[in-house]
Amino acid sequence: MLKEDERILVDGTQKIGIKLNKNQIETFSLYLDLLIEWSQKINLTSLKTPQEIIIKHFLDSLTCIKAIDLYSNIDKNSIVDIGTGAGFPGIPIKIVCPSIELFLLEARKKKSIFLEKLIKELNLKQVQILKGRAETFGRCTEHREKYDIAISRAVAPLNILSEYCLPLVRVRGLFIAQKGRSYKLETEKGIKAIQFLGGELIKVEKIQIPFINQNRYLLIINKKRNTPLEYPRKEGLPQKRPLYF
Repeated sequence: MLKEDERILVDGTQKIGIKLNKNQIETFSLYLDLLIEWSQKINLTSLKTPQEIIIKHFLDSLTCIKAIDLYSNIDKNSIVDIGTGAGFPGIPIKIVCPSIELFLLEARKKKSIFLEKLIKELNLKQVQILKGRAETFGRCTEHREKYDIAISRAVAPLNILSEYCLPLVRVRGLFIAQKGRSYKLETEKGIKAIQFLGGELIKVEKIQIPFINQNRYLLIINKKRNTPLEYPRKEGLPQKRPLYF
């Protein structure tokens, strides 16, 4: 018999078209326990209750799956999650789609330590932590334009985020930006930066997060051509001097 928290998770995933098996439910439950335990030591989430974490972290992260599947076969992709923090949205996607190859990019040491523990405890395979800044990895030959999909959630405004993410995406790959109500203004300010960096905004998918009166907007950006070699700029510059045209 499902516990209350597990019931919210199962009902919520069904509302967004995902059916969890028993192992996936247990994995999410362990993830929840670890997140709550570690949040007492380091700042992983400001959410206080298990229900909030399930809805605003787990279910919100999983809204990416259906949108990505409209434009790419998610199960066969390598995905890099930029500024993943406590693993969002990458880890929930990995739990539901175990065949993906997942790379978690995180600059903060304490959160990287949590991610290492999390991956081990959840027994996740084909997951690698990239410790450092997106600008560094975007200029590194080993990582530049190597990933099928880049995803990011609540990291930076779109014109800044595009400079972090697009250099990591292969040509004909996707960059998925999870945004809230500010997406229209961010898109207006960032659309030319996206184009300059080699991308094209092809769709905005509006998805309602289950149980709360809140929408998530997924900006689907196709990588049309190579990013200019000068980008990303060195660490800190995208944020200090965002691209405006």
